Amino acid sequence: MTLLALLIGLVVERLATQLFHLRRLRWLDRLIDLGFHQIERFANWPSLIPVILLALVLILPVFLVLFSLRDALYGVANLVLAIFVLFFSLGPKDIGEDVDEYCRAIEADDEERILHTSKALIETDILTDPLKRIQKVEESVCIQANNRLFAVIFWFVLFGPYGPLGAWGYRVTDLIRRRAVFNSSRDDADSNAAVLQAAEMLHGWLAWVPARLTAIGYAMAGSFEGALSAWRTPGESKAMPSHEQSDTLLARVGIGAMSLQDIEGESISDRGVRGARAANGLVFRLLFIWAAVIAAMTLYGWSV
Repeated sequence: MTLLALLIGLVVERLATQLFHLRRLRWLDRLIDLGFHQIERFANWPSLIPVILLALVLILPVFLVLFSLRDALYGVANLVLAIFVLFFSLGPKDIGEDVDEYCRAIEADDEERILHTSKALIETDILTDPLKRIQKVEESVCIQANNRLFAVIFWFVLFGPYGPLGAWGYRVTDLIRRRAVFNSSRDDADSNAAVLQAAEMLHGWLAWVPARLTAIGYAMAGSFEGALSAWRTPGESKAMPSHEQSDTLLARVGIGAMSLQDIEGESISDRGVRGARAANGLVFRLLFIWAAVIAAMTLYGWSV
């Protein structure tokens, strides 16, 4: 049932592009901010503990609904719930759409749109140097694929009959992290910095294993030699937080798997479009591989 829900959910995710704006879940920002405000009352506690409690509070409604529907309509209600939760756990934005918007901005030579669309992928300070920005966008596509797609699938499958809890739990940690990043950019208070560090740590723990699986997948979907060489090249230190280690690995291996060669006489704009679309193509091929493996497991009766 879990794998069937996943396959249907991925098909729905590909077809219902007009509903992607609903996955931004802006209304949850107020609840997360309220949780952050309550965290200030636990100033003597390690910030990680109240951040985990906040995540559990946001996960609780899905748990209660899942528990109440466990035997309803011979599992049909569970299947519908799993597809519904999976749809809202993926994303929130579609990588392909973000890449297309970025490429259209480059082709239109609209610097303001380029900065805006590249920020949607990079999520941090935007580089003004075109070549460095091009490389950062390509790396970010490889990172965001794990964050928006593959890690959600991993936790959905790992939790078996409780797959919606796994997928939604991962998305909740990402929503908390994103909101902490946003609040930190507006206010440099030490309390915000502590919450941001805790949110990134929690999210990094959940992303660690799927990030390695995604990196292996890049080697299968792209240049195996290029990806393997990039993996062997030291790019992160043990002193890095777990989320930074994962992001660095995904970026390095993803670029290696793309194995793009310079084209003589190619303009910066053309290089930017080619690189972004190559990164998106790598992600799409890996998604096809994951879907094929999931379908094979379903056909051979493997269920959890």
